[in-house]
Amino acid sequence: MEIYISNTGDKPIYAQITEQIKAKILSGELCSGDALPSIRLLAKELRISVITTKRAYEDLEQAGFITTVPGKGSFVAAQDPELLREDTLRRVEGHLQAALDAARAGGVTDAEVAETLSLLMEGDSYGEPVGGSEPV
Repeated sequence: MEIYISNTGDKPIYAQITEQIKAKILSGELCSGDALPSIRLLAKELRISVITTKRAYEDLEQAGFITTVPGKGSFVAAQDPELLREDTLRRVEGHLQAALDAARAGGVTDAEVAETLSLLMEGDSYGEPVGGSEPV
């Protein structure tokens, strides 16, 4: 499993690990029942403290993304679709808030932001009505 750690960022290393494993689960790269590397192995591969890796796994377990079986290891937990949707919605809200903050800092009005979002959704296949749209 590939995980990239940045020592120059603002995020703690355990949070970087947590985010990346969570993203792999949400994207389907890691599926229910898949085994994760042991805490010691991951710490060795990333050249970090076992305590840091343990903290990431504990956070993932508390959030319901993994389960740990003593003596066997940690595994991707069966995902509740509503939990996945809520997590995705929370991330989308964060991105939208960051975009809104950037727009306001640059003097872009809320109406312009709304119009831009509307235009982006029109061009996105997810926002198109069933049957597609007519060419412009």
